Amino acid sequence: MSLPPSSRLRFTDELAICRILNGMWQVSGAHGPIEPGRAVDEMFVYHAAGFTTWDLADHYGPAEDFIGDFRRHFATRHGAERLAEIQAFTKWVPHPGRMTRRIVEEAIGVSLRRMGVERLDLLQFHWWDYSDEGYLEALDHLAELRHEGKIRHLALTNFDTERLRLIAEHGVPIVSNQVQYSLVDRRPEARMAAFCAEHGVTLLAYGTLLGGLLSER
Repeated sequence: MSLPPSSRLRFTDELAICRILNGMWQVSGAHGPIEPGRAVDEMFVYHAAGFTTWDLADHYGPAEDFIGDFRRHFATRHGAERLAEIQAFTKWVPHPGRMTRRIVEEAIGVSLRRMGVERLDLLQFHWWDYSDEGYLEALDHLAELRHEGKIRHLALTNFDTERLRLIAEHGVPIVSNQVQYSLVDRRPEARMAAFCAEHGVTLLAYGTLLGGLLSER
């Protein structure tokens, strides 16, 4: 059964997504063995039900490869013209340090090749050491790659409000920030939600059901 129209979100002017993203961190390891062929078959089941949007990362094991395999099989079954039905949001989480254009471009190139796309729908950038301001240098290069057509939209993952403000003042356009947000963990309501509303940044929430603690399944 397909999801109702209310399950869709106009994420940007030209990109509509499913409000519930298929998180792929479970394939990153330590969650049991994965049979690749069966995994791709299951991706077809999710897509047919209306769950068309995937959330992954460069360090989620074979997640980007699964997207690439899924897209190739999807094009064979349904035609390449329907590939636009699939939205895949990946992440780049580099080790802090000097961020040259070459380092950034090579990292994005790996994701493009693994996912079998010419342009990433959404690149969610994360930086885990704010004492190293190399993240601003990395974002400058990512913005250049977006302008060149290798990234459709640039986003963040787990950045705090202070750094969001610095990035906005730096002039890098950000469409979303992915953070933990639930009825129990309501930290984004303190400052971040208001800042994002003011600056047109969407909050992508994870952990909303606390791994099932807030649900019956």
